[in-house]
Amino acid sequence: MTGTHKRKIRFIRLKAVIEKTGLSRASIYNRLKKGSKYYDAAFPKQIRIGGGAVAWIEYEIEDWMELQIEKSRCE
Repeated sequence: MTGTHKRKIRFIRLKAVIEKTGLSRASIYNRLKKGSKYYDAAFPKQIRIGGGAVAWIEYEIEDWMELQIEKSRCE
């Protein structure tokens, strides 16, 4: 990645996503579920980190939060 600023990758688990976003567990999974009326294609997808464990990439959650701020302020 020459000439590209590479972000530090940090995996965060569901509890940290809940704390960062203020969303409930159900709200997070509803944003991920395509059939849900609350589906949000922009919400970061979780990744498998081993066994049944999943995590999110912290900067993707932060980017999504910034997008929500921008949307809110433009309305």
